[in-house]
Amino acid sequence: MSDHKARISWRFSGGDFLKGRYSREHSWTFDGGVTVPASSAPTSVPAPYSNTANVDPEEAYVAAIASCHMLSFLYVAYREGFEVASYEDEAVGTMSKNERGVLWVSSAILTPRVEYGTGRAPSAEQEDHLHHRAHAECYIANSVKTEITVRARVTAHPAPERRDARP
Repeated sequence: MSDHKARISWRFSGGDFLKGRYSREHSWTFDGGVTVPASSAPTSVPAPYSNTANVDPEEAYVAAIASCHMLSFLYVAYREGFEVASYEDEAVGTMSKNERGVLWVSSAILTPRVEYGTGRAPSAEQEDHLHHRAHAECYIANSVKTEITVRARVTAHPAPERRDARP
């Protein structure tokens, strides 16, 4: 077992709290010391009471899902002997209303694009298998009820061979 901590900090900075006219800007501080400026999503609370430059909880949720999948994928690929040179994903989470009419992040679509280093690259079928195993092993995916779909953008060829500069 392990604990994972975050400190959330908000302070009233003016406006009319009782009329809902107050800033939703706050910060997240993680146990490693990184502080992230956060705010409500501008689709939930419009400016000036939210800050579009800050991370909102829904974005962070989608990022956590995508990040966990990537880390699981890298581990599975390494275990299968595939050298990963790069991994990019433009994950999208969709909000919808549930059966009670309450908004929730009902789905997250991951679209990873993986490039492989020198050596062997997986076939499209093998890469699909790697993504399925990564999804099954991802801690976050195993912790949520949001439907998570992985639509890997398969790279047909490995990344160009690296050439070391030799004197």
